Amino acid sequence: MSSDVSDWWQTEIIDMAPGQIRMRGRPIEDLIGAVSFPQMIWFMTRGDLPSPLEASLLEAALVSAVDHGPQAPSIAAARMAVTCGVGLNGAMASAVNMLDDVHGGAGEQAVALYTAIDEAGLDAMPRVLKQWRIDHGQYVPGFGHRFHTPKDPRAPRLLDLVRQAAGDGVVSGRFASIATGIEDALAQEKGRPVPMNIDGATAVIFAELGFAAPLARGLFCLSRSVGILAHAWEQQQQGGRNKGPTPPHYRWRYTGPNPIDDS
Repeated sequence: MSSDVSDWWQTEIIDMAPGQIRMRGRPIEDLIGAVSFPQMIWFMTRGDLPSPLEASLLEAALVSAVDHGPQAPSIAAARMAVTCGVGLNGAMASAVNMLDDVHGGAGEQAVALYTAIDEAGLDAMPRVLKQWRIDHGQYVPGFGHRFHTPKDPRAPRLLDLVRQAAGDGVVSGRFASIATGIEDALAQEKGRPVPMNIDGATAVIFAELGFAAPLARGLFCLSRSVGILAHAWEQQQQGGRNKGPTPPHYRWRYTGPNPIDDS
């Protein structure tokens, strides 16, 4: 019976007993003060420790995506939740739950696209892009931005770091080449630049570092949680009650039927 209970959950991540905590076989006290938070994220999700240069590149991606202002639905949700009396943890949960396919999923989708091109070969990019659009629609994840034109200021900096890391032998650089190839193909197709955005650039880093596509979304959630926490905390300090998405004197457009005037 005891084995039935102990075998209910099985994990290689943590072993714990009174006075003992081991993460993947390593005592927590040996990790505290010796391992950075980006290294710990890598260690917990993948089972080994990255080199300092690998961890630095991961950290750059995490730093770059922490916030995008109250117009981002997840940030707005956190701030509105606080004005409804929800605590910080609840506000963060409300916001993170909005990071799905449309708002928050582009990084995962971009890693999947880059991987498909990498497996097929760079010369097969037009065919893979065409099939991607057949399967997923015309939108190519990771490219173009509603607000940042002509370019997302975060993407070039991240790509510079990837190129530097490739020069140091930390990563291959092939996913950066794939992403810039997509960028060139879209510009040729549209007749204007369609620059890489933050999702496309962080996806390059995640792919270069060997993270699976689904983990890219989880990593984005970790990153954006920092901004969500900051905005929720700021809203707590500012106060306010029951703030909706627009000021009270603005109204939505009603498009339904009106009462029939029988007079």
